[in-house]
Amino acid sequence: MIELDFSKGNGLIPAIAQDYQTNEILMMAYINREAWEATLRTGQATYWSRSRGELWIKGATSGNIQHIREILVDCDLDTVVFKVEQDGGAACHLGYRSCFFRRVADDHLEIVGARIFDPKQVYQQ
Repeated sequence: MIELDFSKGNGLIPAIAQDYQTNEILMMAYINREAWEATLRTGQATYWSRSRGELWIKGATSGNIQHIREILVDCDLDTVVFKVEQDGGAACHLGYRSCFFRRVADDHLEIVGARIFDPKQVYQQ
């Protein structure tokens, strides 16, 4: 098993999801050792939800699953890049392709991405 350094961030390290073909940054989340092992075992991006305190398989609710195509690990073994194939076209829970759909423009945020789905319809509560 590949050993990452989970000691610096209270057991969590950043995981950046990047489109494996376009290199577009889709999102950033955290993984713990359990999420790391699940990702390696299943080939689907699995994260640790800090707000819910549980494993989170990306797309389990929305269908927008991230299939791992390559994993890069930084020099300190405490950050990973998941190069993924993004099912459904959207990585963002707000319905955008990328979580980075806003750009700083002078003194405000400007939306630069198109919404792909309505989160109220996908995440019915």
